[in-house]
Amino acid sequence: MSAINHQVRLAGRPSGLPRASDWEFTSEDVPEPGPGSFVVEVSHLSIDPAMRGWMNAAASYIPPVEVGDVMRAGAVGLVTASAHPEYAVGDYVYGSFGVQEYALSDGRGVSKIDTALAEPSTYLGALGMTGLTAYFGLFDVGRIQPGETVVVSGAAGAVGSIAGQIARIKGCRTIGIAGGPEKCRALTDEFGFDAAIDYRAGNIRKALREHAPKGVDVYFDNVGGEILDAVLTRLARHARIIICGAVSQYNETAVRGPANYLMLLVARASMTGMVIFDYVDRFAPALAELAGWYQAGQLASREHVVHGGVRDFPEVLLQLFDGANTGKMVLALDKD
Repeated sequence: MSAINHQVRLAGRPSGLPRASDWEFTSEDVPEPGPGSFVVEVSHLSIDPAMRGWMNAAASYIPPVEVGDVMRAGAVGLVTASAHPEYAVGDYVYGSFGVQEYALSDGRGVSKIDTALAEPSTYLGALGMTGLTAYFGLFDVGRIQPGETVVVSGAAGAVGSIAGQIARIKGCRTIGIAGGPEKCRALTDEFGFDAAIDYRAGNIRKALREHAPKGVDVYFDNVGGEILDAVLTRLARHARIIICGAVSQYNETAVRGPANYLMLLVARASMTGMVIFDYVDRFAPALAELAGWYQAGQLASREHVVHGGVRDFPEVLLQLFDGANTGKMVLALDKD
């Protein structure tokens, strides 16, 4: 075991996109586990749009990362030392271990993962929080039914690519909105969407009229902004909108809300926010169903894996907001 644990800490609260000055690189001794705890050597870090919100001091669904703290991040890794009865050296685990090479844990919020079923990075994608977010968003908030038309924005991203596949598995017509021809090809050719709309190529409303002539029954929103406004004009009667995220707004200094919200009244529709932490007590059966689809070849998990060290985290986070990824963005920590 290395004697040094390299970390990334929040040095300041950014305005707009995070800058180099918002981060501090620190190092300390690798922790030793006391009774009831264990040490994890982190192998893969989850890179998520929500990280930008965690850096703000504003009230949210989860407390902000405090200035000076290790940056929050979901991660997978290997138990390297343990004084915990339920976790042994050699176990692969998932938890909120932060942007660092080693983490000390008491087991709260930690789950074992089966690397014989899937690669460790997949447990940050389809078989992790990403897959669970798509699952509960569609079933609990969207209440999808076979034959309905489901539109997903940010559809080539982590949650969007899984949401579209689940909707397809459940017999829905799925339409994905993404940026660029390569991502749109991935939606139809790799993820099985019925249609893809390139928001960079032209009029989104016109494309929605073409691909969803009877309107949109369920809209899974990951981006907010102009795309949300466009979909609002194409709602079917009693449509359900799932507000999962708003990546187009996270780095704006003045967030813009929907201008066409009165279409909710016209369509007798609903728009509901969802946070994955509300469903913790139901994670196990949901993950079992996701794993079943994955094993059967019905659900593809694509990870955009960048190899590097914890010092590469700030740049990889910026790549996420630049739309560099198709599927789940993961930073794989290479050891010296």
